[in-house]
Amino acid sequence: MDGIIVVAKPAGPTSHDVVGLIRRLTATRRVGHGGTLDPFASGVLPVFLGRATRLVEFHGASRKCYRATVCLGAVSTTDDLEGEIAGAGGPPIDRAAIERAILDLRGPIRQQPPAFSAIKVRGRRAYALARRGERPELPERDVTIHRLELTEWDGSDPDRPIAVVDVECSAGTYVRALARDLGRAVGSGAYLGALVRTASGPFLIEDAVTLDEVRAAVVDDPSGIVRLLRPPDAGLEDLPEVTLDPSSVEAIVRGRAVAASEGPRLEGPIRVRDGAGRLIAMALSSDGALRPTKVLVDVAGA
Repeated sequence: MDGIIVVAKPAGPTSHDVVGLIRRLTATRRVGHGGTLDPFASGVLPVFLGRATRLVEFHGASRKCYRATVCLGAVSTTDDLEGEIAGAGGPPIDRAAIERAILDLRGPIRQQPPAFSAIKVRGRRAYALARRGERPELPERDVTIHRLELTEWDGSDPDRPIAVVDVECSAGTYVRALARDLGRAVGSGAYLGALVRTASGPFLIEDAVTLDEVRAAVVDDPSGIVRLLRPPDAGLEDLPEVTLDPSSVEAIVRGRAVAASEGPRLEGPIRVRDGAGRLIAMALSSDGALRPTKVLVDVAGA
């Protein structure tokens, strides 16, 4: 039960709901996800089971890809379709104006998170303050929009045109805020009408499994989920790895440092394997030693 399921989350349930469902279906207590999707959003949600939950942090900086439906000519209190919607006015918006505005939203940008977000302000979630009528001023953050392309345009209602854009962005980017800022850039307003996460790091929507597939896998036995599991370090293939001899494996599993092997100096997190190719730990290299930071097997298992 140690591994990753790449789920195609449907619109409706929260990311926490998906985690809870998989926890119940698999009778596994340790389950977590790799990046929240809003309830109305769908798409790629990596779910980590068992000891793989200890590796979630290594996926935190992964790029995300989305297909976003931007509703122009109106604003929302939450910057998405779940808030109170009001007309924004402003000049007529055509496709050419949106394509020009997109150019200024590519690359490194400063972005102000939505008031309805999970960011903490004075120990409280911003959305909790916003629901009470407060509008916390959240500090801008640096994000990177690696790709932003207009893929569809519906101008049949000139007062409320709709743009569909493909976005590739750094972790921590609010696509709701990107939609809002796109509306502002053309002198009007906009909100996010729909969102599909098409990729989370190396995990792609076309490779994700539906919740029905998860249910079918465990219909007779919770262990049936194993056939849907990817290895705990799936998606971390760019990180260096080392293979240790049995005595060094035992030392690492006991939390002790071992001498780093001769060869190129390894930087950053390192995947540590035993002779059978099994991932046993994550480690860092310093002062000629390999020091474990996450141990994934117990002494008996080693």
